[in-house]
Amino acid sequence: MTVPRPSRRLGSSSPPATLLLRLLLLAGAADAAPPLVGVSPQDAAYFAPQVIACRDGSGYFPKNRLNDGYCDCADGTDEPGTSACPEGKFYCRNVGDIPRVLFSSFVNDKICDCCDGSDEYESGIHCQNTCRNIKGFAQADDGSSELSANRLDVSNGSWLAEKYFQIDA
Repeated sequence: MTVPRPSRRLGSSSPPATLLLRLLLLAGAADAAPPLVGVSPQDAAYFAPQVIACRDGSGYFPKNRLNDGYCDCADGTDEPGTSACPEGKFYCRNVGDIPRVLFSSFVNDKICDCCDGSDEYESGIHCQNTCRNIKGFAQADDGSSELSANRLDVSNGSWLAEKYFQIDA
Protein backbone atom coordinates (compact mmCIF):
# COMPACT_ATOMS: atom_id res chain seq x y z
CA MET A 1 0.00 0.00 0.00
CA THR A 2 1.36 3.39 -1.01
CA VAL A 3 0.74 6.48 1.05
CA PRO A 4 0.08 9.51 -1.15
CA ARG A 5 2.45 12.44 -0.65
CA PRO A 6 0.90 15.80 0.03
CA SER A 7 0.96 18.01 -3.03
CA ARG A 8 2.94 21.25 -3.09
CA ARG A 9 0.69 23.89 -4.50
CA LEU A 10 1.47 27.56 -4.85
CA GLY A 11 0.72 29.27 -1.60
CA SER A 12 1.49 26.21 0.52
CA SER A 13 3.75 26.66 3.49
CA SER A 14 7.51 26.57 2.99
CA PRO A 15 9.69 23.92 4.58
CA PRO A 16 11.32 24.96 7.87
CA ALA A 17 14.78 25.28 6.27
CA THR A 18 13.44 27.82 3.75
CA LEU A 19 11.76 29.82 6.51
CA LEU A 20 14.97 29.84 8.51
CA LEU A 21 16.92 31.07 5.49
CA ARG A 22 14.39 33.86 4.90
CA LEU A 23 14.58 34.95 8.55
CA LEU A 24 18.38 35.04 8.42
CA LEU A 25 18.29 37.15 5.25
CA LEU A 26 15.82 39.57 6.83
CA ALA A 27 17.96 39.84 9.97
CA GLY A 28 21.01 40.56 7.82
CA ALA A 29 19.10 43.26 5.95
CA ALA A 30 18.17 44.90 9.24
CA ASP A 31 21.83 44.93 10.29
CA ALA A 32 22.72 46.58 6.97
CA ALA A 33 20.60 49.64 7.72
CA PRO A 34 21.82 52.92 6.26
CA PRO A 35 24.67 54.63 8.11
CA LEU A 36 23.89 57.24 10.71
CA VAL A 37 23.90 60.19 8.32
CA GLY A 38 22.98 63.48 10.00
CA VAL A 39 23.36 62.15 13.56
CA SER A 40 25.69 63.71 16.14
CA PRO A 41 28.21 61.39 17.83
CA GLN A 42 26.40 62.02 21.14
CA ASP A 43 23.15 60.68 19.65
CA ALA A 44 24.61 57.63 17.88
CA ALA A 45 23.81 55.28 20.79
CA TYR A 46 20.14 56.33 20.63
CA PHE A 47 19.91 54.78 17.15
CA ALA A 48 21.72 51.52 18.06
CA PRO A 49 18.68 49.32 18.96
CA GLN A 50 16.76 47.41 16.28
CA VAL A 51 13.55 49.20 17.36
CA ILE A 52 13.88 52.94 18.03
CA ALA A 53 11.44 55.24 19.82
CA CYS A 54 10.38 58.55 18.31
CA ARG A 55 11.77 61.24 20.60
CA ASP A 56 8.38 62.93 20.86
CA GLY A 57 6.81 59.69 22.14
CA SER A 58 4.54 59.33 19.10
CA GLY A 59 5.63 55.77 18.33
CA TYR A 60 8.42 53.41 17.35
CA PHE A 61 10.12 52.41 14.10
CA PRO A 62 12.40 49.52 13.10
CA LYS A 63 16.05 50.40 12.43
CA ASN A 64 15.70 49.50 8.75
CA ARG A 65 13.36 52.50 8.37
CA LEU A 66 16.03 54.94 9.57
CA ASN A 67 16.75 57.45 6.77
CA ASP A 68 14.43 55.63 4.35
CA GLY A 69 12.90 58.86 3.00
CA TYR A 70 9.52 58.39 4.70
CA CYS A 71 8.59 60.30 7.85
CA ASP A 72 7.45 57.77 10.49
CA CYS A 73 7.84 60.13 13.48
CA ALA A 74 6.11 63.51 13.65
CA ASP A 75 9.29 65.08 15.04
CA GLY A 76 11.57 63.61 12.34
CA THR A 77 13.52 61.31 14.67
CA ASP A 78 13.60 58.58 12.02
CA GLU A 79 14.91 60.85 9.22
CA PRO A 80 18.00 62.69 10.51
CA GLY A 81 19.75 62.29 7.16
CA THR A 82 16.93 63.12 4.74
CA SER A 83 14.55 65.97 4.06
CA ALA A 84 11.44 63.78 4.47
CA CYS A 85 10.20 65.38 7.69
CA PRO A 86 9.40 69.09 8.01
CA GLU A 87 10.66 69.31 11.61
CA GLY A 88 13.84 67.27 11.00
CA LYS A 89 17.35 68.35 11.93
CA PHE A 90 20.63 67.34 10.22
CA TYR A 91 23.94 67.29 12.10
CA CYS A 92 27.01 68.44 10.14
CA ARG A 93 30.15 66.90 11.67
CA ASN A 94 32.39 69.45 9.93
CA VAL A 95 35.56 67.62 11.04
CA GLY A 96 38.27 70.18 11.82
CA ASP A 97 35.72 72.96 12.17
CA ILE A 98 32.70 73.77 14.33
CA PRO A 99 29.83 71.26 13.98
CA ARG A 100 26.42 72.71 13.15
CA VAL A 101 22.79 71.65 12.90
CA LEU A 102 20.68 72.40 9.83
CA PHE A 103 17.01 72.08 9.10
CA SER A 104 16.60 68.83 7.18
CA SER A 105 15.07 70.74 4.27
CA PHE A 106 18.65 71.79 3.43
CA VAL A 107 19.70 68.15 2.88
CA ASN A 108 20.36 67.11 -0.73
CA ASP A 109 19.10 70.45 -2.09
CA LYS A 110 22.20 70.92 -4.31
CA ILE A 111 23.56 73.69 -2.04
CA CYS A 112 26.56 72.87 0.16
CA ASP A 113 25.52 74.01 3.64
CA CYS A 114 27.95 71.90 5.70
CA CYS A 115 31.60 72.86 5.19
CA ASP A 116 32.41 69.15 4.80
CA GLY A 117 29.65 68.69 2.20
CA SER A 118 27.95 65.93 4.20
CA ASP A 119 24.49 67.42 3.62
CA GLU A 120 24.73 66.70 -0.14
CA TYR A 121 25.53 62.98 0.00
CA GLU A 122 22.80 61.97 -2.50
CA SER A 123 22.22 65.17 -4.50
CA GLY A 124 24.56 64.29 -7.35
CA ILE A 125 26.85 67.27 -6.76
CA HIS A 126 30.34 67.30 -5.26
CA CYS A 127 30.93 69.75 -2.43
CA GLN A 128 34.49 70.85 -1.82
CA ASN A 129 35.54 70.42 1.81
CA THR A 130 35.96 74.00 3.01
CA CYS A 131 36.31 73.17 6.72
CA ARG A 132 39.29 74.90 8.24
CA ASN A 133 41.48 73.40 10.89
CA ILE A 134 40.68 75.55 13.90
CA LYS A 135 43.16 73.96 16.32
CA GLY A 136 45.78 76.60 15.47
CA PHE A 137 43.79 79.57 16.78
CA ALA A 138 41.75 78.05 19.57
CA GLN A 139 43.69 79.96 22.24
CA ALA A 140 42.69 83.53 23.07
CA ASP A 141 45.27 86.20 23.99
CA ASP A 142 44.85 85.50 27.71
CA GLY A 143 45.47 81.77 27.16
CA SER A 144 41.85 80.74 27.68
CA SER A 145 40.03 78.70 25.09
CA GLU A 146 38.21 81.28 22.99
CA LEU A 147 36.79 78.50 20.85
CA SER A 148 34.81 76.75 23.59
CA ALA A 149 33.28 80.03 24.78
CA ASN A 150 32.36 80.97 21.23
CA ARG A 151 30.73 77.60 20.59
CA LEU A 152 28.34 78.21 23.46
CA ASP A 153 27.44 81.69 22.25
CA VAL A 154 27.03 80.70 18.60
CA SER A 155 24.03 78.57 19.50
CA ASN A 156 21.99 81.69 20.21
CA GLY A 157 23.63 83.82 17.51
CA SER A 158 24.99 86.54 19.79
CA TRP A 159 28.68 85.86 19.18
CA LEU A 160 28.15 85.66 15.45
CA ALA A 161 26.29 88.97 15.41
CA GLU A 162 28.92 90.75 17.52
CA LYS A 163 31.84 89.39 15.52
CA TYR A 164 30.56 90.00 12.00
CA PHE A 165 27.96 92.76 12.17
CA GLN A 166 27.94 96.24 13.59
CA ILE A 167 24.49 97.04 14.90
CA ASP A 168 23.69 100.73 15.25
CA ALA A 169 21.25 101.50 18.02
